[in-house]
Amino acid sequence: MSEKSEQNRLGVFKTYKLYVGGKFPRSESGRVYEVTDSKGNWLANAPLSSRKDARDAVVAARKAQGGWAGATAYLRGQILYRVAEMLEGRRDQFVREVAEAEGLSKSKAAAQVDAAIDRWVWYAGWTDKIAQVVGGANPVAGPFFNLSTPEPTGVVTVLAPQESSFLGLVSVIAPVIATGNTAVVIASEKAPLPALSLGEVLATSDLPGGVVNILSGKASEMGPHLAAHLDVNAIDLTGADADLARDLEIAAAANLKRVLRPRTEDFAESPGTDRMTAFLETKTVWHPTGSLGASGSSY
Repeated sequence: MSEKSEQNRLGVFKTYKLYVGGKFPRSESGRVYEVTDSKGNWLANAPLSSRKDARDAVVAARKAQGGWAGATAYLRGQILYRVAEMLEGRRDQFVREVAEAEGLSKSKAAAQVDAAIDRWVWYAGWTDKIAQVVGGANPVAGPFFNLSTPEPTGVVTVLAPQESSFLGLVSVIAPVIATGNTAVVIASEKAPLPALSLGEVLATSDLPGGVVNILSGKASEMGPHLAAHLDVNAIDLTGADADLARDLEIAAAANLKRVLRPRTEDFAESPGTDRMTAFLETKTVWHPTGSLGASGSSY
């Protein structure tokens, strides 16, 4: 191709779509909104998700939840590690998107992306260890074995951080799915592009469709619907402002959802186990020993 024809060539703009059930639909409403960089320059049109999109995401998450929770911890760890591998191969793309989204220099954006990749590896290593930390044999009086084991809560709605568009996003998604839950994620409204691109990575990382579902748009529109949805078991309010968090917590209380309240966090710091244990339930099994027989019961 000649230099002149290269100069006349039209660029191919990226079309951003939702990630629901392992597929890439546009919003069923057909709506989009403009995403701009830190200086107000246009970057892309992102789908403006509707409540119908949110319902579809919950259906997909529920369908995938049993299989994902039933997968071995080792397999879940392998898949999370595969996400890190795929991100490493697309590092330059994410560095560019994070730099544009957050107004960072290339070096600072690269540090954010590298930390996000490392975060996937960190949680991949925990998938087969968290049960040993939070479960175990309990000392009881009487001829019984008493064992406690953690189980996933189920379908978790996650309001991603508004400011940390990628490292914060990974820091709230990875612990949810590492422990066997499935996620419906509302991306940062002002900087959704890294989240929507993450969907493309997840789709090529052996992660079953529906385990993570990513929506872009207004948390104030989708959040109340998801907080009141009877097939959502828990909600992470990290990305909600104070007024929205209060309203969503009230809506979630009406159907006994587990709620993780927003708090001040530095996502660059090494994470603990609290985000994993936030969405785990404990099952305790009592099993008789000796002459009482072989039958057992659980509570």
